[in-house]
Amino acid sequence: MYWDAERYESWFDSGEGRFALEREARLLQAMVAGWPRRCTRMLEIGCGTGLFLEMLWQMGFDVTGIDKSDSMIAAARKRFGNRASLHLGDGSHLPFDDDSFEYVFLWSVLEFCADPEAVLREASRVAEKGILVGFLNKASLYYWRNVRGTGGTLARARLFSWFEIRHMVWRVTGFHPSMAHSVLPGPMGSWKEDFPWKQINNRFYPPWMGAFSAMRIDFDDLAPLSPLLAWRSEPEMS
Repeated sequence: MYWDAERYESWFDSGEGRFALEREARLLQAMVAGWPRRCTRMLEIGCGTGLFLEMLWQMGFDVTGIDKSDSMIAAARKRFGNRASLHLGDGSHLPFDDDSFEYVFLWSVLEFCADPEAVLREASRVAEKGILVGFLNKASLYYWRNVRGTGGTLARARLFSWFEIRHMVWRVTGFHPSMAHSVLPGPMGSWKEDFPWKQINNRFYPPWMGAFSAMRIDFDDLAPLSPLLAWRSEPEMS
């Protein structure tokens, strides 16, 4: 386990963490734009302390979270009370039926999974309409300047580039993203409110560029790219 609840929350309480959180929140809002909200079920795999799950709840989704960490789920329950259904469990073996949710959300979770493809496969199984994946970009300036070789938590995680995540999603689901962006194009030293850094960091960038990238995969609006992966449920026999 790479994070506990206290360390996770303390990062977002730091100056750099708050700056990054604001940009990630803006990215999240852009990525779910166009998705229906009212009476729409959203599952977050690896919900942590519920920080981003609460954002989705505030946007109008009916949210459910699952995490394998006792401390994370305890913190999420303290945050949410009775507003969300929260479960202790492993994302690679979800306790939900096929198509139990309209959408599934994975935000900074695949980097910390022993088997990320199994988690993606489960996400695709329980999502009826689409999935949203956010991840720390191994090809970014942030990674090369602030993470690589530091020996810290993120350096020990299995980070991916945009191209690796895109190929993984295609390999598992048969779909390519319908939308993709990134934020925070520079190293941590550029995460400032001063001019020109604030203006630079208030933009969206190509998904291969920024420190944090996200992709949206819509099952309804895109045709599967592989006939073998086209059946998300057993076809009916006439």
